Amino acid sequence: MLKKIIIGNWKMNPVSLKDAEKLFDSVAKSVSSIKNTEIVVCPPFVYLEKLKKLSRKISLGAQDAFWQDVGAHTGEVSPFMLYNLGIKYVILGHSERRALGENNSDVNKKIKAALSAGLRPIVCVGESVRDASHSYFNLVKVQLGECLEGIKKTLVSKIIIAYEPIWALSSTINRHDATSADSREMAIFIRKILSDKFGLEAKKTRVIYGGSANEKDALDFLQNGGVDGLLPGRASLDTKKFTEIIKIAENL
Repeated sequence: MLKKIIIGNWKMNPVSLKDAEKLFDSVAKSVSSIKNTEIVVCPPFVYLEKLKKLSRKISLGAQDAFWQDVGAHTGEVSPFMLYNLGIKYVILGHSERRALGENNSDVNKKIKAALSAGLRPIVCVGESVRDASHSYFNLVKVQLGECLEGIKKTLVSKIIIAYEPIWALSSTINRHDATSADSREMAIFIRKILSDKFGLEAKKTRVIYGGSANEKDALDFLQNGGVDGLLPGRASLDTKKFTEIIKIAENL
């Protein structure tokens, strides 16, 4: 059975290093007794080096990485820079990055570069609309196929697939809540695609749920959503809420 994993995506928060240290330290102290759940926090790049020194219990991840190691790429950060800093995970293909123009080909190159550097990619996929004709299945199938094109079977276990229905995100206009049934349906579909592509090795790939997961629906998603973990955003900025999600995972 795959170990549960809870990944907090801080996005562009908080506004200062002092606030970031306070939040991270508070979470670290609150989860000191956690043994069976993996905890990851993905803060802005500028806080990574300092936060890395504050806790061995919590792994750190970046919110993006480029596909080149070095070079004339103003504003970018390479996977090797992150690895050399002691970072373990990196979120790739998040819907907010895709909204800025990132496509599946870009994500594919980033995944390969991250794996080459020794990072574990958290690859986000998900539809913007759940239409009556169920075309969202094909959209996710295309995302997975193109994002994972050329990935070796021996490396697929290092990848985490995060199902992120855009229509359920807190930042989406006229959003509505996703249910654990929505998650389970897509998790089964994602695992079928991975199995067809990578065979038995795909069983080692964790599938998690994003979509504004919080402390109120965490238990339902973890018990009935067919997933191995959660990727909360806003809830990860609140120590009490984030810790509650982690403890729910730990007690299952």
